[in-house]
Amino acid sequence: MLSSFLAMAGFALAGAITPGPVNLIALRHGGGRCRVTAFVYVLGASLSYAAIVWLMGQSGHWLLKLPEVLRWAPRICAAYLLWLAWRLAYSPVGSSTEANTSAALQTGLAKAFVQGVAIQSLNPKAWLVALAGVGIFVAPLATPHMPLEAALLLFCTISLLACLLGIGFWAALGRTLTQWLNTPKRQQRLNQTLALLLLISVVSMLA
Repeated sequence: MLSSFLAMAGFALAGAITPGPVNLIALRHGGGRCRVTAFVYVLGASLSYAAIVWLMGQSGHWLLKLPEVLRWAPRICAAYLLWLAWRLAYSPVGSSTEANTSAALQTGLAKAFVQGVAIQSLNPKAWLVALAGVGIFVAPLATPHMPLEAALLLFCTISLLACLLGIGFWAALGRTLTQWLNTPKRQQRLNQTLALLLLISVVSMLA
């Protein structure tokens, strides 16, 4: 049981911490001035992935048998990521005023949470990794002493914690860059670099 738990945790953490669109945006939020916004983004993405794991455990095989889902999911995700890349490349830079900081606290939190949920939900990698995890760990773990629903709930909980750690790591990494991002030119370079990496991830996904 312990070995299965550790293997499940290692699998979930590896999937959560590897570079990808969700973590690249977390890096950008972490480099901002509001730590709460970064945390809310991480929370939204983590809760979204836990919901994906639960959904794949309940009806994953049925969803993947629908050809329209397989055809349109990557395209929708690609369009959303391209839009994010464009927004990043041309996002305003410079010092924030007190008014801007106050506005960010009022409106930025909801937007950050929705963005975390949306980008994770539209990430085909998240769905495929979740399905693989369910097949590898949840089904074999189900026994008369641990029903399938309990095993799935355990995997969802572990996946949630792994995402909080993995995506949170990227947000913290962005936070460490705050001192380096003390000029508008450097902020612009970071935004353009992240936009380029998002573009590359879209091309590799479609390829």
